[in-house]
Amino acid sequence: MNSADLCDHYGAELRILPVDWQWFGAQRQFSGQVVTLYALGCNGEIRQKLAEPGAGRVLVIEAGGDPGALLGDRLGALAVTNGWAGVLINGNVRDRRALAGLELGILALGSWPRRSHNREGGKLDVPLLLGGVCVEPGDWLYADEDGVLLARQEIALPKR
Repeated sequence: MNSADLCDHYGAELRILPVDWQWFGAQRQFSGQVVTLYALGCNGEIRQKLAEPGAGRVLVIEAGGDPGALLGDRLGALAVTNGWAGVLINGNVRDRRALAGLELGILALGSWPRRSHNREGGKLDVPLLLGGVCVEPGDWLYADEDGVLLARQEIALPKR
């Protein structure tokens, strides 16, 4: 699966997240069904969600404009342990060096040394607006170094 071929084949069925994402994890290509979280600068729900079996899903997080890092080495390791395919954050991460060694797809806007608040206050499984594109719980996300795509259902390239 690569995003260019998916775009060629599925065209208008896909939505492209037009944000300049930065890569932080060792996986430079990942996909999975989306779980959404509006975090409001808090990581309590992130920890709870990543402690659950990921089953190859992708956690998509809106930071709500807070610069605090929502994912660091411990939460990243928790995601790997529990089988998450990736985490996409419309916000910041920290512990770049440690995250780079994790077999996890991690995309974010940037890094910031101060963590977010260790409290709850976010909203799980709500629609998010990222770069003018609506991300719904249950969407399928496909990411590689060419871009990030969303589909309403799981898709695959036809066999050649």
